[in-house]
Amino acid sequence: MVGIVSYGAYIPMLRMSRDVLGQVWGKSAGKGERAIANVDEDSITMAVEAVVDALTGMDRQKIDGIYFASVSAPYREKQSASIVKAAADLRDDIDSADFGNSIRSGTNALNAALNAVKAGAAKKVAVVASDTRMPAPNSDFEPVFGDGAAAFIIGDSDVAVSVEGSYSVSSEFLDVWLKAKDKFHWTWEDRFIKDEGWEKILPEAIKGVMKKCNVGPKDFAKAVFNGADARSHGDVAKKVGLDPKTQVVTPLFDSVGDTGSATAPMTLVQALEDAKPGDKILFANYGDGADAYVLQVQPQIEKVRNRRGIKKHLASKAMLANYGIYLRMRDVMEWGPSVRPLRRSAVSFVWRERKAFYSAYGQKCKKCGGIQYPRQRACMYCLVEDQFEPIRLSDKTGKLFTYSIDERANEIVLPLIRGVIDLDGGGRYYSQLTDRDPAKVEVGMPMELTFRLFFDGGREGTGFRNYMWKARPVRC
Repeated sequence: MVGIVSYGAYIPMLRMSRDVLGQVWGKSAGKGERAIANVDEDSITMAVEAVVDALTGMDRQKIDGIYFASVSAPYREKQSASIVKAAADLRDDIDSADFGNSIRSGTNALNAALNAVKAGAAKKVAVVASDTRMPAPNSDFEPVFGDGAAAFIIGDSDVAVSVEGSYSVSSEFLDVWLKAKDKFHWTWEDRFIKDEGWEKILPEAIKGVMKKCNVGPKDFAKAVFNGADARSHGDVAKKVGLDPKTQVVTPLFDSVGDTGSATAPMTLVQALEDAKPGDKILFANYGDGADAYVLQVQPQIEKVRNRRGIKKHLASKAMLANYGIYLRMRDVMEWGPSVRPLRRSAVSFVWRERKAFYSAYGQKCKKCGGIQYPRQRACMYCLVEDQFEPIRLSDKTGKLFTYSIDERANEIVLPLIRGVIDLDGGGRYYSQLTDRDPAKVEVGMPMELTFRLFFDGGREGTGFRNYMWKARPVRC
């Protein structure tokens, strides 16, 4: 039996009401809100959050591969999966690969993982889809696009959701596209896209997998697939004989937005959070063709409920105060030059300290048990030298011991808040604070670590992106 062993998801804390967009541009932008990645988040950092969520309670050293899917990867020539691997503290001797160029890339990666496990090339493979697409201001996409990620662990043991069959369709149909040098998306006429694209190609794959697996619409407890919008989503359901009200799980259009390659995977996580053993689920994904699957929920599903997933992330949010902050975060305008000195870092330094930066490893003294970060030759507690063992700090929580607020730092969004966190079990972590309300920061508040963009080396003149673990108030 091969299928989903575990699942996880991530939704940024920040949200922007569509009413704000309506007020800015003087037109209706729809109802609800969209999730907005913070200034220090991108598709890589969100992927790390989702993978770590999926790995809850699992031995990370038993993961044999990591597949990253995105149409908004920060690098055009540099693998993102390898960074996710390092931040999630997976083994070095595993397969890593990026999938892109289509919103169907999430299930492209899923197919590759399933085939690898079936062939015996791997026992467990992590698959993650993550996107932070940038819509043009005042475009039809601006109120639609949202940010988020979903992850699955694929394996052949302890399977929570088995894959009973699959069916794929490839199509050269051109609907939405982004050329190599484009900053914003192009699209063709929406009615043509729905009539000739979504509502023909997606049903073809769904009907194909039903026929292949000898099942009908009434056999499914739930159906999960992406859609161009709510109306088209309902029309696809009707075309394949599904009841939109009782069987179909609605994507997170109103609360998160269209998350690109992560839309269908995030909707599947949403369905699995309420799934019961014995449920049969239809899962399909559109984009340059379509993939469709028949899934069977197994009793093991009851053992993977303790995830943040979709529900807990939806409940943990903060609204953006205004549209100007959003523009500043996305750097879509020309800004006046800063008089503050630029920060720079060297590739050699990041490589030398990669276990500290990417995997948040400190050291534990073998003599007294004291924990330190970053690493030093001498123990700050008992002064013994060179007697340490590595210890991962990224999954620890703690309490804020002290903090400082800098209103004049060279930051995209001020103020800069730095804090010292007393970690549970010992040790202290000094870090910038993110996803925080300056008015609510207080000594003693519960804190956790989160993998973030420290600063953009491209913007600062070094040419690469600097990632490390920051601290934030505990979510969920």
